[in-house]
Amino acid sequence: MGHLAVEGDRKIYFEHHPGAKTPVVLIHGWGMSCRVWDTTLSALQAKGHAVVSFDQRGCGMSDKDFRTASVDSSGTDVVKLLQHLGLKDVVVNGWSLGGAVAVSAASQLGRDCVGVVLTGGASPRYVKSRDFQYGGEPGSVTATIAAAREDRTNFFAGLTKVICAVPQSADVERWMWSIFMQTSPVADEALLSLESMDQRAILAALDVPLLSIVGGKDVFVEPAIGRFAAKHARHGQLVEFAECGHAPFLEVPAKYREALLKFLNDIR
Repeated sequence: MGHLAVEGDRKIYFEHHPGAKTPVVLIHGWGMSCRVWDTTLSALQAKGHAVVSFDQRGCGMSDKDFRTASVDSSGTDVVKLLQHLGLKDVVVNGWSLGGAVAVSAASQLGRDCVGVVLTGGASPRYVKSRDFQYGGEPGSVTATIAAAREDRTNFFAGLTKVICAVPQSADVERWMWSIFMQTSPVADEALLSLESMDQRAILAALDVPLLSIVGGKDVFVEPAIGRFAAKHARHGQLVEFAECGHAPFLEVPAKYREALLKFLNDIR
C-alpha cells in the first residue's frame, strides 16, 4: 500500500497486490473506498491476478482537500497510478460512478487497457437527455447532493438500506455507513459531473472486450443503462442478475466472481 501525489502534494491512497496474470484495477463508487472490493480482491488473488485498488479523491484514506474531484480527474489518477507501478495490459473494473471512471481511464490508457468491466456502472450516461431515454431526470444528481449536504450522517445511513435488493445484515449496513462517513464533500463533485456526462462516443470507440454486469433490481443505476452499454460497445457483453440490486459483489458474490473470472480468462 502507499500514497501517490496526483494534484500538487495531494495524494490518493492505493494498494498493489502483485500477481502473474492480467492486472485488474478495482474502482469503487461514489462515497465508498477500496474496502468494498475485499472479497473480489481475494478471489482475483487466488487465481493469480495482480490487483490494484485505490481510494478516489476525498474518499477513504485519500486526501480530503483536493481542488477538483471529477470523473475524468479520477480516470487520470488511474493512468498516473499504473504508470507509477509500471503496469500495462490491464483490465479496469468500475462500480457505479466508478464505471464512468473506468471508461474514462480506458480511453486515456489506450493500448495499455485490454478490457473493461462495468459493475452497475454509471456509463455511458446517468441522466436522461433529449436523445437518451434512460437514467434519472435532469437535476436529480444536484438534488441528491443537496440532500447529502443537509444531513450527511442520516443520508448515508439511508443509502445503506437500499443499495442491495438482496437483504444484507445490519453489520453490513453499518460497515458501508462507516465507509461513507470517511468521505469528504469534495467527492460530491465527481457525482455532480454525472449530471452532464456523456461517454457514448468514448465507449463506442473502445476496441477492447467490455463486460456490463447488471442488477435487475438496481435502483441507483437503471438496469437499462447497463444493457445499453453492452450493446453500444464494440465488443460488449451483458451479464444480468435478475433479483440483484446495485452491489452484485455483495448480493450474489459467488455468481459475480464467476462472471468476472470467466471474462478475465476469455481475454487471454
